[in-house]
Amino acid sequence: MTGVLPIALSRACRLNEYFMHKDKVYVGIMRLHKDVTDSDLKKAMKSQTGKITQLPPLRSSVKRAERIREVKKFDIIEIAGKDVLFLAEVQAGTYIRRICDEVGKELGGAHMLELRRTRASIFEESTSVNLYQFEKALEEYKNGNEILLKSILIPAESCILKVMPKVNIKESSIKQLLTGKPLMKTDIIEKLPLEDIFAVFHESKFLAIMKKSEEKDILARPEFVLN
Repeated sequence: MTGVLPIALSRACRLNEYFMHKDKVYVGIMRLHKDVTDSDLKKAMKSQTGKITQLPPLRSSVKRAERIREVKKFDIIEIAGKDVLFLAEVQAGTYIRRICDEVGKELGGAHMLELRRTRASIFEESTSVNLYQFEKALEEYKNGNEILLKSILIPAESCILKVMPKVNIKESSIKQLLTGKPLMKTDIIEKLPLEDIFAVFHESKFLAIMKKSEEKDILARPEFVLN
């Protein structure tokens, strides 16, 4: 597989949980094992859209148990002989190879030939850097020029605002919140968002990620603190 691979550095690795458990988009080639009509192909692919049940493969790093995943799109882009170029938009943790196998069960056999990830959560292929660009930036960094490498890096706070809402807090609460203090009503200067998990900012400065609490007088407790 090729395509988008987001990489977090240092403490930002702990934020992957919030960035990466989002939808992914793939473009791939599925090879059919026999000639089929367009209508039969579309019917078989449609059966693999919506909520489906998947069993992770034997070599998977996750627990091998059936789980429900959502396939939002599984569309034909082009057909050339027995090769089907397709686009798939799926929930994180969906196995595209398994989907192709299931289509094959209805059509006399099929397997995935190629796969390219064009979007992973908020990260798009169009705004990504390739390995050659990264290698050049790294070489310049080793030679004492960090400008190119810094231009590649994306600040975590700009990513956070794309995946969750935020709440602003008073300047007087910053120090205590950065030591892990729960969020109290007296800390905030605006209403909490409806979502259970949200980012805490003071103006443009990212401070923490909090999860709502049902405890008396405590609005939320920290899941991640920038300290």
